[in-house]
Order: sequence, then C-alpha cells, then structure tokens
Amino acid sequence: MIFKEYKNLKIVVSIVLGILTIGTVGYMRLLDVSVIDALYMTVITISTVGYTEVGEMTDAAKIFSMIIIFMGLGTVGYSFTRVVTFFIEGAFKETWRRRKMEKQIAELKNHYILCGAGETGQSVISQFEKSKVDFVVIEEKEKVVNELLERGILVIHGDGTHEEALKKARIKEAKGLVSALPEDALNVFTVLTARQMNENLYIVSRAVEVNSREKLKKAGANNTISPNEIGGMRMASFVIRPAVISFLDIITHAGDVILDLEDVLICDTSKLKGQSLKEAKIPERTGLIVLAVQKKGESTPRLNPSYDEILDSGDAMIVLGQEDQVNKLRQIACDSGKRDPINRLKENQ
Repeated sequence: MIFKEYKNLKIVVSIVLGILTIGTVGYMRLLDVSVIDALYMTVITISTVGYTEVGEMTDAAKIFSMIIIFMGLGTVGYSFTRVVTFFIEGAFKETWRRRKMEKQIAELKNHYILCGAGETGQSVISQFEKSKVDFVVIEEKEKVVNELLERGILVIHGDGTHEEALKKARIKEAKGLVSALPEDALNVFTVLTARQMNENLYIVSRAVEVNSREKLKKAGANNTISPNEIGGMRMASFVIRPAVISFLDIITHAGDVILDLEDVLICDTSKLKGQSLKEAKIPERTGLIVLAVQKKGESTPRLNPSYDEILDSGDAMIVLGQEDQVNKLRQIACDSGKRDPINRLKENQ
C-alpha cells in the first residue's frame, strides 16, 4: 500500500511541476520577463494570493492566467493533501503495522521459520496458511517483504544465513525451519547456523543440485527436497502412469473438498490403546481412511494394515480425509497435534 501511495505522490508532483513549467514558459513569452519573474508570476497565480503582477497584463496574459488558475487550484490542493497523507498518515500506519508485527513475532512459540520467499518459498507459505500453523518468513528482497506484509504474513527483512535474523525469528522457540534459498551454498550455511542455534529444530532444506543432499545433511538438515527432481518425476509419471496420477489428484482434490494425509499419534490416555483397527472402527466413527500404521520404535510404516493390527501408545496412524475428520480422530486418540518431530524421529530409529 505504501508503494502505491508513493507512486501516486510522484504522479501528483510531476503534474505540479508540469504546471509550473508551462506557466513559467508562458509568462516569459507573454510578459517578456525573466525566468524568476515568470516563475514568481506562476506561483502567485496558482496560489491566488493577489500580489502585484510583474509585467503589463495583456488580454492574452489574462486568459493564460485564468487557465493556469483552473489547472492549478485543484492540483495544488490535492497535492498538498496527498503529501500530508503520505508523510503523516502513511508513515504512522506503516510504523504501527511493523510494531504490531514485531510484537506478534516476539510472542511466537512452537512455530516454523521459512528462509527465502521465492517460488519454492511461496508454495511453502501457501501450505503453512492452509494448515493454519504459526510461521515467520525471513526474506532479503525488500519488494517481496512488502508484498508479504500486504498479505498479513509475519516477515523479517534480513538474511536467513545470519544469526541476527534467525534470532529475530525466535529460532530457539521454533519447532521447524525450511530453508528455500536459491543456492545450495546459502542453504548449507543457513542449515549449519540454524542447527548450532537450536539442536532440537527439525530442518528441511531445498537442494538445487542432487549431489548437495549429503552436504546439507552433514550441515544439520533432517531432510532435503529437490523441487526440480520432484517436478521431473511427476512429469514422467503423467506420461508413464497417467491413470495413477489422475487418481491421486482426484482423491486429494475431490471437487471443492481438499483431502489431506495426516498422522495421528495415540496417547496413553486414549481409549484406542490396546484395541485392534477392527475394534477401533475409525472409518465408521470419523470417515477417515487408514492408509498405514507406524509402530513406535519402527522407522517404516506398515502400509495397508490388517483389521487385526493392535494399536498401542506411541503408534501413529497415517490417515486420509478432511480436516474436521482428522480433528475428530485426534480427540479420540488424545493427540494435540503438537509434538516434537526430532524426538519422534529418534524414537523410530
């Protein structure tokens, strides 16, 4: 918004300067006076203060003066209003908004940090917004920062590779970090810095080059994603297995209803503890489809589990369904949905 106001202000100022130029040149020719006298004549004509003319007013000069008055009155009045609005109201709003945002960031806990708001980062932001999780973005480009501010997204103008920016994002209180910077070297440095500042942080990094994955994991990343590789695999799958991909698109975007894959953890106090999937009747009670069960201490989920599978405390069910259905199962499983992914990984290793 402030950039739009700035653009409008430049247009108004340009119009005022144009009127002053036209008036100055016109009076120089009509009254045969100097540049200073012609500019002075233009200013007193626009402002209608009524000072004495600097030369003999001919009929042509009088008609020209009336034209300048009509051109200048509205423009100058509007220009003054815009200037006041820009420097007072606009500055006040911008300062208030930034202070409000800084206060919200200072109160963040168990949130996520995104470093880099490029094309990959924008997709991450969309998923964060859809999942309604708390997050803050660190972005170096001022234009992108202001675009995010206009959308009401918490953002810090800074470099994700620097400790100062990560401190502002409250990295010690964060639960996860996504490094989506455009270069592998920047992502490695971000991951390394973030891991040193928070050992329990779950870090996912973008990998531009396939051979950079090992470097990122050595730097401290828990997982790496190559958007180029994933995009290529999906394009190839569309050609080789179009029916499968179409089916996946249908079940994850069933009309206007979006279905998500979620994991639900069974807690000690849940009535599901000790029950089989048949006894739990999860599809009947929630409408969810149980795709897999990941037993506590196991790294690989058990796909398409049988109805005789016994559920226990610490097990995670991977289900497909709508958000309200998942929330219903979380209530049954006594799962708040807030758990440390690092500890979860350690338990299953």
